Amino acid sequence: MKYYVNLISLALLFGVLTPAFSGDFRVSSPTFNPDIPLPLVHVFNGFGCEGGNQSPELHWTSAPAGARSFAVTLYDPDAPTGSGWWHWVVYNIPASVQGLPLNAGTPDGKHLPEGAVQGVTDFGQRGFGGACPPAGAGKHRYILTVYALKVDKLPVPPDASPAMIGFMINQNLIDSAVLQSTYGR
Repeated sequence: MKYYVNLISLALLFGVLTPAFSGDFRVSSPTFNPDIPLPLVHVFNGFGCEGGNQSPELHWTSAPAGARSFAVTLYDPDAPTGSGWWHWVVYNIPASVQGLPLNAGTPDGKHLPEGAVQGVTDFGQRGFGGACPPAGAGKHRYILTVYALKVDKLPVPPDASPAMIGFMINQNLIDSAVLQSTYGR
């Protein structure tokens, strides 16, 4: 009997300490598709790649109750760096926003919602940096995540690294929605 009480207590404690993900929060894109490689419009223009370097159009639905802002990241875990490659980091997107238009990630941020901030990517600049794996390295995975956050603004300095922003995203996370695609050259 004591075993079952401890097991139930542990289950309840675990449930209290972990975020409750509703499973209804979704992100979609007409061009960032898990079934096909990224189109050239989302490929970097530089480092030997010749693409449009435009961020994808995004739409998210069924945001969880209590979401006060959103963040979006695009990450390549297969980059040969030992730590992956951050292609895009946007945060402080107002809770009233339900998506981003094509090419919202220009370096000047003029197509982002008011108040949204872009972090510096691993390309060393603000704004979207498209896919550009090394030639012959095979297909890389590109993981685009929209995060619903419990704060209006992340408490990060303007020059925060993607890792610092990611830490603060995870400290304030309610739920997340993910799209994954691939690209190789």
